[in-house]
Order: sequence, then structure tokens, then C-alpha cells
Amino acid sequence: MPLLFSYGTLQQEDVQLSTFGRRLDGHPDELPGFKLSRVPIADPAAARASGRTHHDNVTVNGGGDSRVSGMVFEVSDDELALADRYERTASYERIEATLASGTRAWVYRFVARVG
Repeated sequence: MPLLFSYGTLQQEDVQLSTFGRRLDGHPDELPGFKLSRVPIADPAAARASGRTHHDNVTVNGGGDSRVSGMVFEVSDDELALADRYERTASYERIEATLASGTRAWVYRFVARVG
């Protein structure tokens, strides 16, 4: 089963229930070589619904002491596709990364769209 690392809203129970129809069980881990950053929410309706003005994001910086904390969740292939749909609305893409534990997991990061 795929592993999914979340540092943002996919850790929230309400988001998990609306996205997957269940609460995910996970454990803490960290994403080394990345730093936490923020991306403005472009859709006013999404900003109102979330009560936030920015999305969390991760940026590769390669720093040995840089780490982003989060949770690792085991999801099905179908749930990973649901996570793709959820994250795509905010222009995020899925990449594979090695976590501090040595585990390989999927991670979402913002990608600026041109045009």
C-alpha cells in the first residue's frame, strides 16, 4: 500500500473524512532537506471555506539540518488518487521522497502553473 506524508491539511480529521471517507491512522516522521513555506490561496471560495489565506508548502533546499515535520499515512491506490484530486485543486504535484526514518513516501508540493 502507498505511503503518504502530510505536513498540511491532510493531517486534519475533517479533511480526511471529506476526502477519503475515513480517518487515517498515521505516525510522525520528518522530511529532510526541505523547508516549510507558504503559498497564497488563489481561490476566494477556498480561502473562505478553509479560513486561511495561505496553503502550506515544502521547498527543497538540500540543507542537512532542514526538516519538515508531518505524519505518514498508509493509503490505498484509490485513496492516493483521491488525494491527487484534492491537492490538484491547489496546483500541487505528487513527488516521491525519502523521509528521516528512511521510508519512501509520496509528498505533495506546490508547482506554479505558467499561462
